[in-house]
Amino acid sequence: MTPAQIDAYLRRLGAKYPATPTVDALRELHLRHLQTVPFENLSVHLGEEIVLEENRLLDKVIGGGRGGFCYELNGLFGALLAALGFDVELLAARVHGDDGQLGIPYDHLALRVRTVDGDVWLADVGFGTHSHYPLAYGERGEQEDPGGTFRVVAAGPDAADLDVVRNGKPEYRLETRPRVLGDFVAGAWWQSTSPVSRFTRSLVCSRLTDDGGRITLSGRDLTVTGADGTREVRELATDEEVLAVYRERFGIELEAVPTVREAA
Repeated sequence: MTPAQIDAYLRRLGAKYPATPTVDALRELHLRHLQTVPFENLSVHLGEEIVLEENRLLDKVIGGGRGGFCYELNGLFGALLAALGFDVELLAARVHGDDGQLGIPYDHLALRVRTVDGDVWLADVGFGTHSHYPLAYGERGEQEDPGGTFRVVAAGPDAADLDVVRNGKPEYRLETRPRVLGDFVAGAWWQSTSPVSRFTRSLVCSRLTDDGGRITLSGRDLTVTGADGTREVRELATDEEVLAVYRERFGIELEAVPTVREAA
């Protein structure tokens, strides 16, 4: 990542160049990323190719003012952190489904980040509703966060994998072996093409709000969630309203309203 690309990325986040790669700098970048770069799967339904290469992701997220899903957001955030001097490793995870079953290998991408003081953190700006700040990777007790009560625990008595738990419910199972971005290409292809993928069956565009709440546009349904958990849901009646929300609330300029594409 070039100095100009780093500057552009930080401008997108509204963040200053950190003097040193400290935990405070990581926390600020993590929160600002969640507030400014939406978690969205619009490319899946707009027929856009998803390419897990740093410059292509920069073109989309920074040049194009878009968001993305986990592979794109955490992949690019990891590259930014590395360019800023953090020690970053990409980790693969499998998401726990509502039925308790684990998803496919390379179902999710998260980041293990070491700061200058030697602390290790689990950073994740690509899971939608999740922790607002990085989680202490080696802490096995409860971790309080504005996004809920989290735990990072061994997946079993003899398991090397870790379960990330939010409010008592397992979210995903994390492998501890470092990966590279290219390892996730098959997972991204499956998520964006399989008829049973959650990303091909629905539209989502969501980000954290400055007050700690969340705004989500799912098709034509706009949900505004307050920091206290209160929810207001309304259906947008016209294409103009939908496009205005994408533009004004997410910074995404679209020529036409995306609709769910039938998976191949």
